[in-house]
Order: sequence, then C-alpha cells, then structure tokens
Amino acid sequence: MILFWIILALLLAVALLFVVLPLWRNPEKNNRVRRDVANLEIFRDQIAEMDADLRSGLLTPDLYEQGKRELQARLLEDVKPPEGGGNLSPGNTQKTMAIGLAALLTLAAAGLYWKVGNRDALLPQVGHSSADGSGAKSSGAALKELELKLAQNPQDLDNMLLLARSYVELEHYADAAKTYDQLTKLVPNEAQLWAEFADALAMANGQNLAGHPTLLLDRALKLDPDNPKALAMSGFAAMGRGDYPAAIRHWERVLKQVPKNSEDAKMIEDGIRQARELVARGNKPAIAQRKPAAEEKKPATAGSERITGTVTMSVALAGKAKPTDTLFVVARAVEGPKAPLAVIRVLVKDLPLQFVLDDSMAMTPQTKLSNFDRVVVLARVSISGDAIPQPGDLQGASGILKPGSSGVKISIDSVVKTP
Repeated sequence: MILFWIILALLLAVALLFVVLPLWRNPEKNNRVRRDVANLEIFRDQIAEMDADLRSGLLTPDLYEQGKRELQARLLEDVKPPEGGGNLSPGNTQKTMAIGLAALLTLAAAGLYWKVGNRDALLPQVGHSSADGSGAKSSGAALKELELKLAQNPQDLDNMLLLARSYVELEHYADAAKTYDQLTKLVPNEAQLWAEFADALAMANGQNLAGHPTLLLDRALKLDPDNPKALAMSGFAAMGRGDYPAAIRHWERVLKQVPKNSEDAKMIEDGIRQARELVARGNKPAIAQRKPAAEEKKPATAGSERITGTVTMSVALAGKAKPTDTLFVVARAVEGPKAPLAVIRVLVKDLPLQFVLDDSMAMTPQTKLSNFDRVVVLARVSISGDAIPQPGDLQGASGILKPGSSGVKISIDSVVKTP
C-alpha cells in the first residue's frame, strides 16, 4: 500500500510541474527586462545620430542639449520600476496562483479517486492458491493479517466485508456466514449484504438454500426488490421447494437487468424454460401440493408425518435469554442429510411454544418428514440470531421420534459449548 501512495505522489508531482513551473518562473518579469534592454539600445543609437548631426553642423549646441535631455527623460520613463516597491508585482500574483493551482489539483485528484476509484484495492487481498501451495500460504498469511486488523478495530466495515468475501473465496463458508451475520447487524439496510450472507450460509449448509438462507433472501428483496443476486438465488430456492411460478417471477425480473444474449441471460432463460415446462406438466408448488385423492380417503394416514409438541425453557436457564432472542425449532433426520426437514423461527418471548412440524414446511421435495423413519427435534435459542450454533446458545432436544409423533416435550436445558 505504501508503494502505491509513493507512485501516486510521484505521478501527481510530475503533472503539477507542467502547470505550476511556468507560472513560478514569472515570464512577465523576464519580458520587462528584455524590453528595458531594447530601450537602452534605441537610446544609444539616437544619441549617436545626434552626435553625428552636431559634428556635421546640422544641430546647434543648444538644440543638441535640448534633444539629449528629452531622450534621457523618455528613457527614464520607459525603464522605471513598477510602483509599490514590487509587493504586488505580477510575479508575486503568478506565484500565488501557482500555489493555489497545486493545492486545488491535489485535492481534485484525491476526490476523484475516492469517488470513482476502487478503494478495496488498497486493502490486503487474499490471492488464489497456486499449484505448489505458495499461494495458499500467502493467502493464509493475508487472512490472518486481516483477522488481526479486524480484531483491533471491530467496527471497520471495509475490512469486515473483505474478510467475509475472503472466507468465501477460500471456502471457509461457516466463518463467512458468521462474519456476514455481524456485518448485517452493523449495516442492516444493505440488500447485497443479506444476499451474500444467504449465499455463504447456504454453502455452509451443503449448498442448501432452504430455511434460514431463504429468509435472508426475503430480507434482501424487501430492501431492494431488484437486487440481482437475491433474485437469482430466490429463483433457485423456489425451484428447490417446487414453487415453479415463484422461480419464474424471480428470474424474469433479473433477466431484465442482464445484457441480452450474454451467458448469464442464456442461463436464466434456460431456467425459466425448465420451470415453465414443469408448470405445464401440472406440477404444483410443493407448498400447495395436495395428496392424491386415494390418499385423502384414508384418514388413518392423513397428516401421518406431522410432529407436534411443546418447547419450554428450564428454570435454571430462564435468566440467560432475552425475550427478543431468536428461537429455532428444527426437525432433522437421525440418518441422512444434515439439512433441516422443517424449521420454525420465532422469539423467546413466544415460550412456552406449541409447535407443529409437517411436510408443508419441507425445505425441498426430497427432504420431507414423511421420507424418514427416524428424526429428532431440536430447539435452540440463538443469542446472535445466527442459524449456525454458537458457543453460549441455549438448546434442548427430543429423543428419536417417528413422523406422526404428538405430545413431544422439549426443555431447553443446556448451553452450547462448541459450535
């Protein structure tokens, strides 16, 4: 960074020389000196002519003396110094102008760079790994340096954003999600930050946009309905849960913002075409999908995937949570994908909570409660509001359940020690 500023200062100094130096040299003073020398030469020539006329008898001595006095008076008038002792001379005015222009040009250059330049380029960059591993070492060192700077100044938003993006680049998605969580608390009204937060969290959850990432995308679109990243990702999330009309709406909106015939436009158009084909085949959105009529006639199996119960807070931990802290109730498969099968997000003030988890809350058509025989329901109070467990969070869990269980009682009675 220091080398960059040195080069910048040198270039600015060279540019200023072309503007300031001509004014500083005071060409008007030089012109006046040359004019005085010329007047003296003319005076000498005229005196020499009068001397020749006196010798030849063309001028009397009286006329000679009178003409000589007139030439001397005219010469004194032409070469006398300017009035005021030189304090307000044109040279001083030009030097003042040169100093003013130097300051003005410096400020203008700095202001222009601040407005249109890439200020992030001045911050430490995390490079890509090279084949011999040297890139990974330098990346790790740069990352540690960035983490140290942020630890010294936790309110440095530029370094915080750079650190989050560096984590994503190095595939440290959980760390990236934690950093974006902190960043969005400090800057809650930037749609792009919420979209990037959703992306990092989805990657940390095995590229799954369902659940909390979708809520983050909804927040981004609420702030900026035309945010391209949030629209594109919301389209993929809608496709994942089978809501094809919503995917079409999101992608049609983002398609208006990308250049026509570009690779991005072609990819979005393909996605819209696939979603329309699925709608044309009669595939309904998963959130509104009804069971076949044959199944609806079987009361014994209707809602067999549903799990109901109550979440309470233990007396020992009651004072450790605020009413505004976030409470997650999550159903997970005992064996199978780590992605939630269903999620409820409320606040601690809603306790005791009567909950219902069923297939209507499925994250994707493939991860529904009814698709798994053994599940567990977790209840966690997130002190930070993050979907990823953090040390200090409060939690409780049910035993192993089968879909269709009712009257499940979960007590939040332990503290998360490690994430």
